[in-house]
Amino acid sequence: MGTLGCRVTTRLRINQLPKSPGPQTLAGFEVDSFRPISRRACKRRLLTSEALSLEFGDMGLSRQRKQEYFGKMEGLLDAYSRIFIVSCDNVGSKQFQQIRMALRGEAVVLMGKNTMMRKVVSAYLAKNPGHPYEMLLPKIMGNIGFVFTNGDLGKVRELIEDNRVPAPARVGAIAPIDVVVPPGPTDCDPGQTNFFQTLQIATKIVKGRIEITSPVNLLKAGDKVGNSEAVLLQKLHINPFDYGLVITDVYDNGSIFDVKVLDLTDDDLFFKFGNALGAISSVCLQTSYPSICSAPHSIATCFKTLVAIAVECEGYSFGKAGPFKAYLADPSAFVSASDGGGAKNTTTAEEPKEEEEEEEIDMGGGMDMFGGDGGGDDY
Repeated sequence: MGTLGCRVTTRLRINQLPKSPGPQTLAGFEVDSFRPISRRACKRRLLTSEALSLEFGDMGLSRQRKQEYFGKMEGLLDAYSRIFIVSCDNVGSKQFQQIRMALRGEAVVLMGKNTMMRKVVSAYLAKNPGHPYEMLLPKIMGNIGFVFTNGDLGKVRELIEDNRVPAPARVGAIAPIDVVVPPGPTDCDPGQTNFFQTLQIATKIVKGRIEITSPVNLLKAGDKVGNSEAVLLQKLHINPFDYGLVITDVYDNGSIFDVKVLDLTDDDLFFKFGNALGAISSVCLQTSYPSICSAPHSIATCFKTLVAIAVECEGYSFGKAGPFKAYLADPSAFVSASDGGGAKNTTTAEEPKEEEEEEEIDMGGGMDMFGGDGGGDDY
């Protein structure tokens, strides 16, 4: 059986195979030399290619499967009002299965080609002009997917972030976080000391093993993992990275915001709301523009003005101004009993101290160490 060197670049028919080896160009297909193969193997490959082409079409999916995908995504857009836009770099099929199982009953994960997702969203907007889903179109870029839900965003976010898988550092990968090698003993024998010296890592030999003496800042976030770093982490059995769905943006009932917004607590919201009310009140008070925010401050200012007028006018007063006028007339009447008792207790506490000072005995300077009055004349 003869051999045929060929690489098929378009769909071929079996009855159009060339009968002689070498580069040829025939009607409907192009053949160039790649490597010698038998005619039987070439026919078998062409049959497989033809079958795959008939089943999945030129785009990889049949028209029927595309229509099913379009209907599914359009149904999800109608049924759900909250969407997580997630990045799925370095996420395997098994991990995807675990994530779907964890989100079952809480959310639905939908992946797909960006062109197909844009087409579905555009068709949905054509049926519903002015819908907020138009904000999703700029976000459909890169290796992304949608997680649809109507439940609590915080709970679904925790489920997504809990399903992360540790992974080793591969050569050429971009470090998502800083990698620090902790000090301590390793499983490396003293014969590998040169490897650590090449990486400028301080080590010592302890009980026949290499021990790292100080922390090593191996990689920073955004750095490219080199061969030496990958080998070192592999020797130390360190998996520095963990991969999973990364939430980039959140769509909630017509608004898109960063995922960091979900970290805000009720106390943070109350604090920020209070600061905003204070700023609005200051502007309204300075511009004499009344508003709900500045109304309490304006009422308090007016009350102070009326009390001041009532205090200055002896013949005029009102109920709320009475305590103020009474205090200004006789401040001693408002001294509490506890303050008076405290003053008395302070006086009585000082008296025993004075008595103790009076009881001190003055030994005088005329008595010598032997009890005599001479004061040391014999010496």
